[in-house]
Parts: sequence; structure tokens; C-alpha cells
Amino acid sequence: MHELIGPWTADTVKELVQRRLGAGALLVVSNREPYIHHAGPDGLTWTRPVSGLVTALDPIMQAVGGTWIAHGSGSGDRKAVDPDGRVGVPPNAPRYGLRRVWLSDEEERGYYDGFANQTLWPLCHVAYVRPTFRSEDWQAYRAANERFSRAVHEEAPTGAAVWIHDYHLALLPGLLRAARPDLTLAHFWHIPWPAPEVVRICPWKRELLEGLLANDLLGFHIRYHCDNFLDTVARELEAKVDRERSAVTYRGRTTLVRPFPISVDAAGIERESGSEEVAREMARLSEQYGLARERLVLGLDRFDYTKGIPDRLRAVDRLLTERPEWAGRMVFVQAGVPTRDRIPAYRTLWRGIERQVRHINRRHGVGGRAPVILLEERLSRAAILGLFRLADCLMVTSLHDGMNLVAKEYVAARTDGDGALLLSEFTGAARELPDAQLVNPYDVDGMAESLAGALAMAESERRERMARLREHVGEWNIYRWAGDVLDTLLRLPTPPRP
Repeated sequence: MHELIGPWTADTVKELVQRRLGAGALLVVSNREPYIHHAGPDGLTWTRPVSGLVTALDPIMQAVGGTWIAHGSGSGDRKAVDPDGRVGVPPNAPRYGLRRVWLSDEEERGYYDGFANQTLWPLCHVAYVRPTFRSEDWQAYRAANERFSRAVHEEAPTGAAVWIHDYHLALLPGLLRAARPDLTLAHFWHIPWPAPEVVRICPWKRELLEGLLANDLLGFHIRYHCDNFLDTVARELEAKVDRERSAVTYRGRTTLVRPFPISVDAAGIERESGSEEVAREMARLSEQYGLARERLVLGLDRFDYTKGIPDRLRAVDRLLTERPEWAGRMVFVQAGVPTRDRIPAYRTLWRGIERQVRHINRRHGVGGRAPVILLEERLSRAAILGLFRLADCLMVTSLHDGMNLVAKEYVAARTDGDGALLLSEFTGAARELPDAQLVNPYDVDGMAESLAGALAMAESERRERMARLREHVGEWNIYRWAGDVLDTLLRLPTPPRP
């Protein structure tokens, strides 16, 4: 562990990387890009996508420099780059390089919509959506991983450290190990790793495991997911699993398997939350949606079936049915953006949510006031922070989540020290934030009771709980997470150079 006096900061991580590795020798690889360019009538514009991965990694890359390799998905992405697919980001004040990988619509449908999100995503999230196994999706997934491998090979100087992210790129470590044995490889898996019995049904489980075991370091959010991975390897491969060291030796090389609970830039969120821009968004949202007169309960998610939004809405319905005194005194705002709308399960989910909201509003509307607002606008960062500051309670009721950074962002944004957090016990965040009100997202009655308790909670108790939550999120911030990962990685023996 890196010895540190004082809090982890961007400068701390930068000093660690430069001292151990040298400037510019860190590469991050992910499917999702940290900045997207859009082509429109007024020329090129850009946005930073709403993504836990981007929220976590962009401040790290801004601190240490280097190169981020990602799929270029924006309508203006090709126009923004140089002939080699490179562009400096953030676009308004470049701090590191972005190298874009290009995929055709057909390749993206097979690799991303297909294998990544209709095979691996439901396989790893115990949300009772059956995974789809199509050989053509698997072939597209392999081809996309090969495309990323070529880009890394072109960008990585000799002896570089490559930090790979998430379930889209499980084959990439094996491809890089074969082509570039000089590289040090780490992989962070941002979603849960399920029990061996679940993984067992995947026809390509061996190839996935072998790809991941080409890493020097493999990270998950919590120890439970590490143990599931070790159990899977022990069952599926002829490998030496050292549970005391939490390591796997396979075909002569060793992979460390470690828990690294991801977090947020708490200090940065605090600063942003106090800005004039956020204050203006708070005023706009309050006026536009009439949020000033009631207690505000907030849900903020991508519209994904793992987030438990239908069950959450049923809990709101149950509360208003069993405790009608809250009708007219509470408004529930479900905010977020539709996602993966080319996948049938996601389109079905969205239509169901719309029907639920109409049903609840018909049953419980008072004086023309709807108790549930489905906020469909694409929210800016300032608007999201404004909603956090306005909300008396945030409901995070994921059916299964690797971590869930929305919960931590809400805590960091509450500079007033108030607010209540209802948090699913099936999130990684629940292991770290016991002062939240933990709920079973499958228990509608229990969630309704917990929500009633949060709304009626004495201010002194809310503030005591929030103070402890904020202390934890502030100490265990994104820079500490990155520092722990990179310190562990960069302490490993350097691979022999050709």
C-alpha cells in the first residue's frame, strides 16, 4: 500500500504514477469514451457522457496524463480527430489524449448490443433476464477486442502500463499478452461477477476466463465478487487458485485478484454543487416542475432493468395507498436517460415505466398535481447536482449493482449535511455505507415502509447519518481508489522487455 500522509488527491495519484512509471506511460482502455463530439448545424459540440466509469476515470486521467483508448460513437467524433484518430481532451482544456477506435453499425450491434449487453450483462447481474447466446455476437465481440488490441499496440510505448475497463473487453488482455509481453496489464471489472453455477452456462466461459487471467492484476468492487471469480476459475480451469494470496496461477503466469471499491471525486462534487450554475438549475427545476411545495424523493438511473425502477414505482404506489396523507405532500421524480434502446428488453422496460407512472398519477393525483414526474430531459451535470441538492431522499434500489456511484455522488453533493439515502442491499455501495437505510429491492412493502421512515425521520438523525456518510465518501474518494489500484499494479515485477 502506498504510504500517504493526508488525503488522496489528484496530485497524489499523479506523483505516484510519474514516480513509478514516468509521464505518458499510462493507457486506459474502455468501450465508452470520456468525451463525445456531436455534429450539428452550429458545428461541433461536445459532451461528457453520464457514466460511472467516466465519472471515476476522467479526473484521474486529467491528473496523470497519458492516453485513453475508446470507441468513437459520436456523430462528430471523426471530424474532431487527427488522421490517426487522436484528439486532446477535455476539448476546452486538453489534459490527456483520446484515441478513438472505429466500429461499423453492424460490428457495434454484434459486439455491444449483442454479446456485451445481451450475454454478459444479464449473465453477471442476477436480475432474472435470460442471457442470449449467439455465435455471431461472439464473433463480433472477438473482432472488436482485436480492433482495440491493435490500437493499444500502436499507442503503447515499451513497458507501459495498460488499465483495461469492464466487461466489453474481456479478451483484450490475452490478445495484448500475446502481442506485447512487455506491457503491464490491469483490468477492472465494473459489474458483479456471479457464482460459478451462473457462469457455467456460457458457451465461451473458458475463453473469457483465459482472457482475464492474462492480466497481472484483476480488480472487482468487493471481496464477494473476487471470491466468485476464484471459485469459477477453480471449477472451470486446471489452474492453481491461491485463496490466501487471492491469486491464480495459470499456464505459468500469476494474476492477482483484488477488491477495489470505486468511488467519486468527493471534493470536486462539493465544489461543483456550490456553483452559481447549479443554483440556477435548482431554481429552474423547481419552477418548471413545481418542486418547491412538496417533499422531493428522487430516483436517478439509466433506464436499465437492473436498476429496479418498476419495483421502486410500486413502492411509491404502495406508500401513497397505505399512507394517503402523503398524497399532495410528496413528489417522486424519476430522472435519467433511456439506454440501449436497440435491445428489445430495454424498450419493453421503458414502455412499462411510462404505463406505471400514468397509473400512479391517475390513482393518487391531488388537485391536478401529479405525485410522480418522469423526467425525460437529458440532464446536464449542473442539473443532476441541482436535483441531488433539492432531494429530501434519494432512492437507489438496484436489483444488483457492482457499486453504484449515484449513491456516493448524492452524499458528496449534500454540502448542507441533510438528506436521506435509501440504498439497495444488493449494491456494492451497501457494504461501505451502512448509515444509509438499506432495503431489499424485491420487497415492495419493505421499501414503502423505509420510504415512509425516511420522510418522517427527525432532522437530527438525518444529519447524523449524513455526516457519517460524507466522512466515508470524502476519505475513500476516487483518487484513493485509483491510487490503490495503480500502486498495487506498479509494485508488480516489470515484465521482461524484448
